[in-house]
Amino acid sequence: MKKKLKVGIWETVAHIVLRNRILMLSIIAVITILLALQWKNIQFSFTEANLLPDDHIVNKEYNAFLKKFGEEGNLIVVGVKDNAFFTPKAFAAWNKLMTDIKAQKEVDLVVSINDLKQLKKNDSLQTFELLPFVDSSKTKSQNYLNGIKKDLFQNMPFYEGLLFNKKSGSIRSAIYLDKEIVNTEKRRDYIVKNFLPKIEAFEKETGIDLRVSGMPYIRTLNAMSILSEISLFIGASLFLTSLIFFFFFRSFRATLIAILIVVTGVMWTFGLLGLFNYHITVLTALVPTLVIVIGIPNCIFLTNKYQQEYSAHRNKARALQRVITKVGTATLMTNLTTAAGFATFIITSSQLLKEFGIISSLSIVSLFFLCLIVIPIYYSYQPVPKQKHLEHLNRNYTRVFINWIEKTVKYNRRYVYTIALLIFGVSIIGAFKIKTSGSLIEDMPKNTSFYKDILFFENEFDGIMPLEITVDTKRKKGVMKLSTLEKMDELQKTIEEIPELSKPISILNLVKYSKQAYFNGNPDYYDLPSSQEQNFILGYAKNATKNSKDNLMKSYVDSTGQVARITTFMRDIGTGNMAKIEDKLAAKADEVFPKDKFNVVMTGKALVFEKGTQYLLDNLVSSLLFAVFLISLLMVFMFRSFKMVIVSLIPNLLPLIITAGLMGYFGIPLKPSTILVFSIAFGLSVDDTIHFLAQYRQELKHNKWKIKRSVFATIKESGISMFYTSVVLFVGFSVFMLSDFGGTVALGGLIAVTLAFGMLSNLLLLPCLVLTLNKSLANKQEFIKPKIDILNNPNEQDDLNLK
Repeated sequence: MKKKLKVGIWETVAHIVLRNRILMLSIIAVITILLALQWKNIQFSFTEANLLPDDHIVNKEYNAFLKKFGEEGNLIVVGVKDNAFFTPKAFAAWNKLMTDIKAQKEVDLVVSINDLKQLKKNDSLQTFELLPFVDSSKTKSQNYLNGIKKDLFQNMPFYEGLLFNKKSGSIRSAIYLDKEIVNTEKRRDYIVKNFLPKIEAFEKETGIDLRVSGMPYIRTLNAMSILSEISLFIGASLFLTSLIFFFFFRSFRATLIAILIVVTGVMWTFGLLGLFNYHITVLTALVPTLVIVIGIPNCIFLTNKYQQEYSAHRNKARALQRVITKVGTATLMTNLTTAAGFATFIITSSQLLKEFGIISSLSIVSLFFLCLIVIPIYYSYQPVPKQKHLEHLNRNYTRVFINWIEKTVKYNRRYVYTIALLIFGVSIIGAFKIKTSGSLIEDMPKNTSFYKDILFFENEFDGIMPLEITVDTKRKKGVMKLSTLEKMDELQKTIEEIPELSKPISILNLVKYSKQAYFNGNPDYYDLPSSQEQNFILGYAKNATKNSKDNLMKSYVDSTGQVARITTFMRDIGTGNMAKIEDKLAAKADEVFPKDKFNVVMTGKALVFEKGTQYLLDNLVSSLLFAVFLISLLMVFMFRSFKMVIVSLIPNLLPLIITAGLMGYFGIPLKPSTILVFSIAFGLSVDDTIHFLAQYRQELKHNKWKIKRSVFATIKESGISMFYTSVVLFVGFSVFMLSDFGGTVALGGLIAVTLAFGMLSNLLLLPCLVLTLNKSLANKQEFIKPKIDILNNPNEQDDLNLK
């Protein structure tokens, strides 16, 4: 009864599909239209990828920082290193550029040399006055500009590291955007439509090359690069996979329907993004291409099965029915295992990965039903295959390849095991050489101008990635106490000793500048006031900062005077070095600030990203084990044999170990992009195993339990489809190597290599294992509980009366 029920499921599906063709196509058309209506909800993400769960302590600390001080990633820097800068023409153009930028409503504050303010003591009012550093009426004089340059570099240590590099002579301006627009579409519109044209106009007028960076600018141009690559990936993958499909089948009609199916799948993917209100991120941008790459192999397997069946008995209707009934379970399981590889990201607690896992797994399962319904219906309306369309089944190169596989499995099993063990050992050694990377800019396109500008600011100003430290004094107005300032000074000196960090900025800088101003601008007095000086100097400083809209330091102490903020910028140093810096700063903070009186927290975008990478690494093993467990459950459901599950896992885990070894030997680090490789590749590689074992199960029944005959019949029957689909997947994922983003290149290349090894492993190692362990695996009661047995089913009826 159980057997009949399982047979009946797929026969019923075939009956419904082939007897209700117009209805099925109409349902698909309606779903496509409804999902297309959701495209209007698609938005691009304007925030950085946050890999941490929302309730993670690092996220909580970062959100608390943002709540107190506002968005920290609102700084754009414009730099120049050119001797012609301090000339009347160039300086006038710079003054116009900065004045125009400052007048924009999207800009909160501009700190630039042309309108720089300097502190001057006013004894009558007992305060400091902010007076212009540059007299605009004299800037047409070359001698005056030379004097300004000398005065700036020698007498203004407050601005060193912020606006100029004393050693190299480079200059920059700091532009602080309105914090309300930093994570919105308005940021992109401002930078693209207003900011960049002004920069280009200056360069054209003066011939001076400007360097631009800062997180808002980088994020905008990076996002534009991602958007441009979506169409590149979709176009390239569709062209290449369709070309391979045509090369295999030599049929324009078969190629056309495959293209139509995957294009519909891509439309559904975008519809799902809109339906769930998910933003297009660096990960979800890859899903449409994945749909094409995974969909074409589905079309290959079903089309190849139809042609094999028709070639065997020349009955079109029976061949169409058997496309569904004979491979329904196997094709469903292969798509479920692929979807399971992506679905493992749903358990990571990271919203970014959850969205990627949900959209990709739903798209893959939807694609299965599209293929299973559309392909039989399409061929039901087409003439029977011509002989030229069936020639690929016995084409010379495929026959030679399959014959080589058969001979190797039959006569050289020992060599297969020896080579597999040797590769395993070498790969394990390489895997231990893998390093980790948590760099924010490592995967950015290196041939773009904004990446080169990042390197410029790293060399000249020690980086552009913000690292924030907050010091909570646990009492109101505790920041401005001299004892607190002295402790902050000790911490800032430690920061300055770390070569990967820039000169820190805090209220401490203003206090030191106040002392310098009190002593008539003498740079030798740029230091903290003594206990005798503190009362009147700090009094001057407090009076100077009252009601000052353009006060640079206004964001470095909270409104109660209880919490101080120290900002430094970091070079692109990766996870390992970041952890060392964090430990060093934490140790110094613990030494300087007693925990019962102060609470010191490190945060910032750089730290959040580094912690996110570490979180992914910590969850790599658990997510991969979950993928193995989930796919093993599907295998148990399909084969009813624990032993077969173990045998099927070995050929699929070996390619993952080989890939890990290659990463170690070639210096490819574990990072957010490459971490995804293992779960995705495992889910895809298992597809070949399922195809092979499902066919093997049927061949055992057909060949009356003769193991060897069944194994070699399986190689002939499924080998071609496994080869075809693996080639398509290899080329499809290789498309990602066209990317300018290093992470996408690594993702595509590593998955392609893993799948290539997976194909060879499933065609060589898997049948060898089955033959070697045939005594324990041929137990009829344990292994063979067929879900479908229609090879010689006398009750099989044609659902169509077709000629």
